[in-house]
Amino acid sequence: MTALWQLNRENKQLPCSLIQTTPGTELVLQSFCYGMEISVYPQWKLCLQGPHEFYFKNLSQKRRAMEKNGDNRKLRVCVATCNRADYSKLAPIMFGIKMEPEFFELDVVVLGSHLIDDYGNTYRMIEQDDFDINTRLHTIVRGEDEAAMVESVGLALVKLPDVLNRLKPDIMIVHGDRFDALALATSAALMNIRILHIEGGEVSGTIDDSIRHAITKLAHYHVCCTRSAEQHLISMCEDHDRILLAGCPSYDKLLSAKNKDYMSIIRMWLGDDVKSKDYIVALQHPVTTDIKHSIKMFELTLDALISFNKRTLVLFPNIDAGSKEMVRVMRKKGIEHHPNFRAVKHVPFDQFIQLVAHAGCMIGNSSCGVREVGAFGTPVINLGTRQIGRETGENVLHVRDADTQDKILQALHLQFGKQYPCSKIYGDGNAVPRILKFLKSIDLQEPLQKKFCFPPVKENISQDIDHILETLSALAVDLGGTNLRVAIVSMKGEIVKKYTQFNPKTYEERINLILQMCVEAAAEAVKLNCRILGVGIGGGIIHQHELIHGSSFCAAELGHLVVSLDGPDCSCGSHGCIEAYASGMALQREAKKLHDEDLLLVEGMSVPKDEAVSAVHLIQAAKLGNVKAQSILRTAGTALGLGVVNILHTINPSLVILSGVLASHYIHIVKDVIRQQALSSVQDVDVVVSDLVDPALLGAASMVLDYTTRRIC
Repeated sequence: MTALWQLNRENKQLPCSLIQTTPGTELVLQSFCYGMEISVYPQWKLCLQGPHEFYFKNLSQKRRAMEKNGDNRKLRVCVATCNRADYSKLAPIMFGIKMEPEFFELDVVVLGSHLIDDYGNTYRMIEQDDFDINTRLHTIVRGEDEAAMVESVGLALVKLPDVLNRLKPDIMIVHGDRFDALALATSAALMNIRILHIEGGEVSGTIDDSIRHAITKLAHYHVCCTRSAEQHLISMCEDHDRILLAGCPSYDKLLSAKNKDYMSIIRMWLGDDVKSKDYIVALQHPVTTDIKHSIKMFELTLDALISFNKRTLVLFPNIDAGSKEMVRVMRKKGIEHHPNFRAVKHVPFDQFIQLVAHAGCMIGNSSCGVREVGAFGTPVINLGTRQIGRETGENVLHVRDADTQDKILQALHLQFGKQYPCSKIYGDGNAVPRILKFLKSIDLQEPLQKKFCFPPVKENISQDIDHILETLSALAVDLGGTNLRVAIVSMKGEIVKKYTQFNPKTYEERINLILQMCVEAAAEAVKLNCRILGVGIGGGIIHQHELIHGSSFCAAELGHLVVSLDGPDCSCGSHGCIEAYASGMALQREAKKLHDEDLLLVEGMSVPKDEAVSAVHLIQAAKLGNVKAQSILRTAGTALGLGVVNILHTINPSLVILSGVLASHYIHIVKDVIRQQALSSVQDVDVVVSDLVDPALLGAASMVLDYTTRRIC
């Protein structure tokens, strides 16, 4: 059921057809892999036609509906930024919104570490970018520990309602996974404001993972950066129609920034004597789930950098719990006054990307190292677990257990000065146009309540008297050589009702009769107040008191184990299956052959003209000394025995139970085959005949009852 749901979601996410062309074919197409257009892959061509124009038709229909309703007003967008890192992702979107005043009204809210001097008063760069800041909210409770983070979230929740009531935005754009962003998303969701979440679906370490996914559940729309992130969002039951695979907005600036005058920027931050590719950028943050270890790792990193003896730009950590202790470590080691180090609180993003683009190496645990820096092919050393799970390019060397100075130093020797291929895992430089188009497609007339796309599950039945009194049951089917049997079997193993019909001659007649008998039994079950949970057919393997069902519920098709490559035809279409030798139908076939050749009947035996020859007659003939009948039974028993030996060698069971009317005739032959053919390590297995009444029907029913009741009771 889950696999079918995932397949349907897959089909839905790519409303287009892909046609393979020869490698090297040049296609003049825009990118759809990020949600709005299509990626240019030389070996694929995309045909947008008929139903494949779904997205664009849907967009135009929404616009026509809005015009018809007279709702062509501007979309009021509130962008809330909390720190230097999220502003680098939000700024390109803000510029894009500002450039289209006929469609959007932009309100900017600044909070968090932007407004703290110790972290660079980074709100100034927002003003330098010529954005009007509508609201400044001081929301950080100092202390830089776990309690301060919680109190900061609480303070933001207290202050934000007044701001949102005043601004009344149509939609709020929230970025990432910081605790400030959680307060923003919580406030907007509770105040019925639509939320667009940037960079959802990604995976990393520390508490950020949990916060990111929590914001995803609150958000109404999602802009993700990678195909994996998109799949994660779908797996989290988010509506695919509200997910845009756009790429990272910061890449729009990154991929157009490398040709600028970078040497003046390098000299300004690192000194006049520093050359390109001959310095290091270090950016390391505390890991809030293991603060003590992250501080120790930072200390080891600084020791390794001192020993490596290269000019290094060290940025102060973010405001997470543990950052104060990390700053103390920097000052204890004299980093701010060391001739090889430049310690700074903040570098404007335009300049920062030039610094990392031309660095000999970047080291630390910032997401910037594993995301943005890959666009330049700069070597990166990723320390610890803070970014574990992130998608990375080949430029990243992970030092998961950065527990010694020597290990970090070795990583520096391996990475420094290398140049890797540029990576575009997180974007192709066209994210902002896609995001703006996505914003324009939002229909404010749609219900605000978000819907989750859960995979199909069994119906949740409320408690009522009919449900309490009904009997959980299964339909069991037994395909015998002479008769077909269907039974309603209760949870207690009681056969409530049994139906028996002679087995037709042809396969089509047999299947039609089984279906007819099952329909009849199901109708009768309603009258008997039996709730049918399913239909069971076949053998079974029991492990630790539970039936093994297999990935597609076809485990233990023991009758179709092949024991001879040139054996008789089987009903499954193969040759030499156990069933082709040892089933009731197989013995009936052999009995008819003997009877047609006048070799079946012996003294003391007769078959009435109106009675069909069956396996019973073959067994009777063998008991009365018919050598050919005895040979057929011996061959059948041997085939069954070989199948059992294969099972013993495969799963090494402690018990083999033979059931059915033929079991007692086969058991001694099966034991002989085990003694002759099986490995000595499995020859001690117990082989017994079932003493149950109608064991085939009970076994078939148990397959259904065991599986379903494990999940609904």
